[in-house]
Amino acid sequence: MSKIKDTSDATFDADVLQASGPVLVEFWAPWCGPCRQVAPILEEIAGETDRLTIMKLNVDENPQTAANYGVLSIPMMNLYVNGEVARTIVGAQPKKSILSEVEEYVK
Repeated sequence: MSKIKDTSDATFDADVLQASGPVLVEFWAPWCGPCRQVAPILEEIAGETDRLTIMKLNVDENPQTAANYGVLSIPMMNLYVNGEVARTIVGAQPKKSILSEVEEYVK
């Protein structure tokens, strides 16, 4: 069972911006090849830590939130801390790169 949850335009505020800890949101779409490459890496990270919540937002189904955060290419991941974007990762990245971007917020 996946530890990664889906969020949407309707639930983004409660799921992400009001979360008590850091939340990594992947902006993705089902047709996106690089998004499919990143998915198992994010699953692995989600399974290894409880200090980081990982969520996915389908940009085709939720264009408002994607537009609000200037998502122009996918996959794009934003790390939200206390309701603010702390880091942005664009493109498919290896696990080591993703972890290095979020590590200071996930201690």
